[in-house]
Amino acid sequence: MSAAEGIPRDTTRAAYLRQIEILRRLGTSGRAAMTFELSDNMRSLVEAGVRQRHPQWDDQTVQREVTRLMIGDELFRQTYGKRPDE
Repeated sequence: MSAAEGIPRDTTRAAYLRQIEILRRLGTSGRAAMTFELSDNMRSLVEAGVRQRHPQWDDQTVQREVTRLMIGDELFRQTYGKRPDE
């Protein structure tokens, strides 16, 4: 990012300003919906990766591993105990 303007180095000023304009036009609910959609997409990608690495795991084990990857080992152990692969 350019320290002076907060514009990413790989983005033109015009593109950055257009992006800000669009995000403002979306409003709070539109930006929130976009955030939730991005989160759902990321979770789907993580799940696909877990299923590819562990095809023998059942759905519950896959979901536990996805949760572990999303929240980290420490919080996972505090909440659920052992990791799925332990």
